[in-house]
Amino acid sequence: MNKICLWSGPRNVSTALMYSFAQRDDTKVVDEPLYGHYLLVTGVKHPGRKEIMDEVNCDGKLVMDDLLKINDLKGKKVLFLKQMTKHLVEIDHDFLPRFKNIFLIRNPKDMLSSLAVNIPKPNLADTGLDLQWKLYKNLKRLGNKPIVIDSRELLMNPEDILKKLCRHLKLEFFNTMLSWPAEPRKEDGIWAKYWYQSLHRSTGFQPYQPKPDFPIELRQVLSECMPYYEKLFSKSIRASHEKI
Repeated sequence: MNKICLWSGPRNVSTALMYSFAQRDDTKVVDEPLYGHYLLVTGVKHPGRKEIMDEVNCDGKLVMDDLLKINDLKGKKVLFLKQMTKHLVEIDHDFLPRFKNIFLIRNPKDMLSSLAVNIPKPNLADTGLDLQWKLYKNLKRLGNKPIVIDSRELLMNPEDILKKLCRHLKLEFFNTMLSWPAEPRKEDGIWAKYWYQSLHRSTGFQPYQPKPDFPIELRQVLSECMPYYEKLFSKSIRASHEKI
């Protein structure tokens, strides 16, 4: 079975990429399996915290052990886990090399102002960028061949980036990955009502829109994020912009 982890920061179009893979008949997607673990061990106050923790398994090691044991998904050959990088706290990372790993990044100039709507005063740890860079280097050293995708490149030309991603993952690309119904999905985590409203109105990847003026109060965290983003971006696959 082809097992894939998408490691993303928040507000990085990761849910759209999960929806894209959910359109594949051969793929089972799982939405943020370590979210409950993250809330439990950090004590962080997120929207719907108690409701989420009551609903999901909060033992991160057990969650990942169970996912690694899956060998049959009723004929499906691909398991795609949408993960938030910052959820990897107080848990061994030894399971990562057993997956094919994707790192999804977004320019902090676009991401931070959006994140601040749900998480006031976000910090570097909230973005996961520093950990993404550390994990990328470790996986490369182990020969795992992780791949980096920038959300802007993905939105500029979804078909081209998805074809390159599928080629890297040794999967066939399907045109069905480019669109989906404008509605909630059964795979959505219980937290979808707090985070996915705009996506539930979409039918595919939305055109890239640069953010307006960057908030002054977020400039310090922006300066902390940018070096990690720039290192990861230098490793990312690029889209052909012929369709712009």
